[in-house]
Amino acid sequence: MPTYLAPGIYVEEISGGARPIERVPSSVAAFVGRAPDPRARLNQAVAITNPTQFAQIYIPEGATSTPLSHAVFGFFDNGGSYCYIVNTGDGEIVGTGRKKAGLDLLEARDDVAIVCIPGLTLPQHHAAAIAHCEKMKDRFAILDGPGPEPVDDLARLTQLGTAGGEGENTGYRPADTSYAAFYYPWITVPDKLDPKTLVDVPPSGHIAGIYARTDRTPGVHKAPANVVIQNAVNVTDEVTQSEQELLNPAGVNVIRMIGRGIRVWGARTLSGDPEWRYINVRRLFNQIEESIEQGTYWVVFEPNNVTLWNSIKRDVSNFLRQYWTEGALMGRTEQEAYFVKCDEETNPPESIDAGMVITVVGIAPVKPAEFVIFRISQSTGGAQTQEGGTINA
Repeated sequence: MPTYLAPGIYVEEISGGARPIERVPSSVAAFVGRAPDPRARLNQAVAITNPTQFAQIYIPEGATSTPLSHAVFGFFDNGGSYCYIVNTGDGEIVGTGRKKAGLDLLEARDDVAIVCIPGLTLPQHHAAAIAHCEKMKDRFAILDGPGPEPVDDLARLTQLGTAGGEGENTGYRPADTSYAAFYYPWITVPDKLDPKTLVDVPPSGHIAGIYARTDRTPGVHKAPANVVIQNAVNVTDEVTQSEQELLNPAGVNVIRMIGRGIRVWGARTLSGDPEWRYINVRRLFNQIEESIEQGTYWVVFEPNNVTLWNSIKRDVSNFLRQYWTEGALMGRTEQEAYFVKCDEETNPPESIDAGMVITVVGIAPVKPAEFVIFRISQSTGGAQTQEGGTINA
């Protein structure tokens, strides 16, 4: 207690106890590849906030576009606002030994949530991006399918890509993972460095922008699909409905001309596990897990007792309640949407003696309505509703 020596009114600031957990950003992208100026900021992770800044650093006068520049411009055109650029020049997207390069440089950037390697479509490229995201566990890879020429046999998109003789592949599909999504075909856009020219480009950068736009409204829990790709004027392969029925179950997200726009018409990860089938579910978990991790650092070295357990439960529950009120979690009540358990059962004496405090968290994520079905039939004497009433015209 403070010591007061003179009569008067004194105001004391005291802690309210709660320590709010803040959400980590989910829309910061990183692009790895060759810039129009292959020597500019070589193998550095450079933060970029607008296309003009990118052009000033990476596009010298007279330069021609690269898949990287197409992707970055597409990112900003479609709603992106902040990204990192790693210019690999003519080098590889990962380092060797202790020498860091390409994707390795992103390990020090905790705010990266989306990873793109525009136009790099070989199995080793996909494997490197997937390995990076699985290692970090807080980011998601957007992988380009083969292009720009249409695939002669779409079944190859569903077959695992393995390097064959002289670089040929038996298939194109990346390995099974919940930390990446695979998109086909490429898209046609005006060349930013030569606007009168139309070029076929890999879609990953444009789709990363759609991820960022969707994350802002309504949120990361919304599937980034059925969205028009801004500035896209065509696709390099017009996949039909029946052809997509072959590709969709294999986790190939198709870009199609739907209505009057080029739309992303798929929202699946590359995982064969039904729990991790959808992009928004994986990315929602990424955000929640990292937010809780960063928001509970204060717990380390605190006395491991009931007071601490109750504080953890309170802070994590308050954090998850926000997602539930926004519609990101299923359930008519909070108890149906999530639970947080931190007590004597999760923290027995042997765990306490080992210096551990264990909290069990469960959430029920919202999944997208991928297949919308209307059952319509003919009837006489007025249409019958499910409740048995009659609708008269």
